[in-house]
Amino acid sequence: MSPSPMTGTDDPDPAASRPTTARARRWRRFRVRLRIWRMRMHAHPVSSATWRTAVAVVGGLILLAGVVMCVTPGPGAAAIVLGLAILSTEFAWAHGMLGYARRWAHRARQKARAVRRRGRERRRLRRG
Repeated sequence: MSPSPMTGTDDPDPAASRPTTARARRWRRFRVRLRIWRMRMHAHPVSSATWRTAVAVVGGLILLAGVVMCVTPGPGAAAIVLGLAILSTEFAWAHGMLGYARRWAHRARQKARAVRRRGRERRRLRRG
């Protein structure tokens, strides 16, 4: 067999030659079964509408609880992200909002790291 142009090795798919763990196989099988179940469910108009309504109610309640927790004690941001994640499984508008929330969280994390790094540098300069 000739070398693969992508990897330069004889094996065209190096990931296929690695031994997979039983846990990874179970997880992959579960995801495939879930995908098949969702395809069958969405094929029927009544079950599809019922499912979308259930997702909308559950996701909306969690999202609303997150908004309330922003002004009361509780993990408001986490609940908002969880509610958007649930809603994004069925609604494109929620998927877009979830992407925005992820970008916002990434920027906030970078800013917090920068502030922490500056504090460490200041403490180090005071000592030395």
